[in-house]
Amino acid sequence: MMIKRALILFAAAICIAPAASGQIRIKDLVEFDGVRSNDLVGYGLVVGLNGTGDGIRNAPFTEEIMSNVLERLGVNVTGEQFRPKNVAAVFVTASMPPFARAGSTIDITVSAIGDANSLLGGTLIMTPLNAADGQIYAVAQGTIIAGGAAAQGDGGGVVQGVPTAGVIPSGARIEREIDFELAALDSLRLALREPDFTTASRIETAINRTFGRSVAVMLDSGTIRLDVAATGQRSTAHALGRVENILVEPERKARVVVDQRSGTIVMGEEVRISRVAVSQGNLTLRVEERPLVSQPNPFASGETVVVPRTAAEIEEEPGIGLAEVPGGTSLSEVIAGLNALGVAPRDMIDILKSIKAAGALHAEFLVR
Repeated sequence: MMIKRALILFAAAICIAPAASGQIRIKDLVEFDGVRSNDLVGYGLVVGLNGTGDGIRNAPFTEEIMSNVLERLGVNVTGEQFRPKNVAAVFVTASMPPFARAGSTIDITVSAIGDANSLLGGTLIMTPLNAADGQIYAVAQGTIIAGGAAAQGDGGGVVQGVPTAGVIPSGARIEREIDFELAALDSLRLALREPDFTTASRIETAINRTFGRSVAVMLDSGTIRLDVAATGQRSTAHALGRVENILVEPERKARVVVDQRSGTIVMGEEVRISRVAVSQGNLTLRVEERPLVSQPNPFASGETVVVPRTAAEIEEEPGIGLAEVPGGTSLSEVIAGLNALGVAPRDMIDILKSIKAAGALHAEFLVR
């Protein structure tokens, strides 16, 4: 049923394709050099848990950070023994978007690192977030929204989802800006997310046609250099605002992606198969242990023994016979034919692997 639904969606996409435009905005194909996000990380403490926090004996770092926090607040806990169950040590991660200004907020993710059972209902106390250079760029604090649920009783418990991780929307405030002067750049590089010489050439041509002069040069399959000064725009931001909305038709590679766990097959319409013959069958091997218990007659001397008995058999299930696929056939037609014959998804994946190994499948083959 999964493959049938996939084929229906694939057929629907093929029917819509001629009516829809194949052109994509440049902003959806490239990354602008320097215009990127930055990862932040911090180590903090969650409080207010309902007895689901870290066991201090198993997570001594929780006691250490809790002591540090209390001492910063003027509470002397040196030499004191306290083992609360409503606190948990966590890692806080976030992504700082480009051109984020001081005072703006970003979302954060909170994940337990000790043996806490749940972060539901917890509150993250003030946690500094550092970048790769060791500098503090944001401070996080707020109530956690966990993505799961947990219940515990005397005889057992149940857990749904992941209650030891959660998010805080707008939970961190930017305190330091990243130094990057976009307006000072005279030239800028455009990096393709999917490097391809044809696509890069089309982007170069489209940009030069839009500005009426040679302002873009293709350096390689993944890079185009843009001469910002030659665009005649008021600033670099104005030039990029005009460039990113230019429409280009990208060239896509022929690619087949299969997921062996779910039996999902995804392919592009450019995939082609040369002339090839396919034959498939299934062998089933069954081995069953049937031990026989032998014991002496009543009032007779002897002992009971277990005699091993093994039953083994091989069955060959009917598969598809020798089928010939004509050259130039699309992979969607081959899969539709195999699906009509009742071939199981996993057998279908094995057939595609064999066709690729035979050199008849002209596409990049990815197995996940």
